[in-house]
Amino acid sequence: MIELLDLHKSFDDLAVLKGISTQFKPGRTNLIIGASGGGKSVLMKCMVGLLTPTQGQIIYDGRDFHKLGNKETRDVRREIGMLFQGNALFDSYTVEENIEFPLKMFTDMTPAERRERVDFCLEQVHLEGINAKFPAEISGGMKKRVGIARAISLDIKYLFCDEPNSGLDPVTSRVIDELLQEITEEFQMTTVINTHDMKTVFDIGDHIIFIYEGNKWWEGKKSEVRTADNPELKSFINASYFE
Repeated sequence: MIELLDLHKSFDDLAVLKGISTQFKPGRTNLIIGASGGGKSVLMKCMVGLLTPTQGQIIYDGRDFHKLGNKETRDVRREIGMLFQGNALFDSYTVEENIEFPLKMFTDMTPAERRERVDFCLEQVHLEGINAKFPAEISGGMKKRVGIARAISLDIKYLFCDEPNSGLDPVTSRVIDELLQEITEEFQMTTVINTHDMKTVFDIGDHIIFIYEGNKWWEGKKSEVRTADNPELKSFINASYFE
């Protein structure tokens, strides 16, 4: 579980996050939604350690992330997987080499053990047998799935996804949504997803927080989104359908 307690982030005199508190529980798809510039990307960057909060706490299963020593911080980061908006695959590496990259950095696995882990991760994202292909040789949706395979290569506890459906067609977007939900439930990961895609919200939104002007403006389940008595949330939902 990840717990946020009164989280603030400012850049000089600009307050971007204004006291956000919530919990992201394992085995659930936790979605962060909100307009561009509202603070959701800054929130995710604080959670993964790319930014330091101005105030407040981020607690990973009882560990106050920004108060840990170097070794403890490294231990938490080893448990975090990140799926970037642009995939961030190395073009000059094969699919296998891309997935293997974190294993070389953070483990003492033998080459045979790494290959076995790569094959396991590709099986989880339904891409068996494409180990030797390069990113330029596969589709955008397949690249996204390779990104997921790399993110889970370290047997992670926490998965962060930044706009996972960006640039994908509706059919492929649904495949990615279903895959993220599937691996979240199977491995009981704490999955946190930044998204503008309202179809994702209504399909897999186990727990949703709506960020508005740096505040947690609404929180609930997908079944409650449509009937929420929150004018800013309603406006965001309506606008999202016409983006």
